[in-house]
Amino acid sequence: MSAEPGRITHLLHAWRAGDAAALEQLISIVHGELRRIARRHMARERTGHILQTDALVNEAYVRLVDTQDVHWHDRVHFLAVASRVMRRILVEAARARRRQKRGGGGEAIPIDGATALAQKVPDLLALNDALDALANLSPRKSQVVELRFFGGLTIDETAAVLNVSGDTIRRDWRLAKAWLFRELQRS
Repeated sequence: MSAEPGRITHLLHAWRAGDAAALEQLISIVHGELRRIARRHMARERTGHILQTDALVNEAYVRLVDTQDVHWHDRVHFLAVASRVMRRILVEAARARRRQKRGGGGEAIPIDGATALAQKVPDLLALNDALDALANLSPRKSQVVELRFFGGLTIDETAAVLNVSGDTIRRDWRLAKAWLFRELQRS
C-alpha cells in the first residue's frame, strides 16, 4: 500500500471522533485493499453469485459507515473488521439462498460439472457453522482463520491484530485448518 500506515491510523481516529470527511479519505486510500479482500471472498463463492466484488465492497462500506462503537487501532485492524463484515454479508446471502424454494432461480449445472464445482467451492454455510463451533472452543483460532483465509492477512499482520507472536499464529493456523478440515468432512 502506498499510503503510510500512520496516515491511515490518523484517519481512523478522526473518523471515530466524528469527522465524516476522514472516512471518505480513508476509503479512497484503502479501496484497493478492500477490493483485494472482496476478491478473496468472492473466489470461494459459486459462479453466478448475486454479489460481485464491487457490490461486496460497497455493501461493506455501507455497514462500516454505521459502525460507531469500534475503537480502531490501525490499518490492519480496519481491514480485519472489513473482512469480517464481508464474510457476514456473504453468509447472509447464502442463508437467503437456502431459504428459497427448491429450484427457485437456481442455476442448472450439468452432473459432471456439479462434482467439480462442489470440490472447488466449500459450502459457505457449513464453513461458517464450523467457524462458529471453533470460536466456541478457541476464539483466537477462529479469528486466525477469519483474518488469514478471508482477509488475506499475512502471519505478521494477523499477529499484530491479535497481539501474539508469529509462531503462535502459525501454530493456531495449522491446528485450525486441521480441525476445520475434519469438521467439514463430517458435514
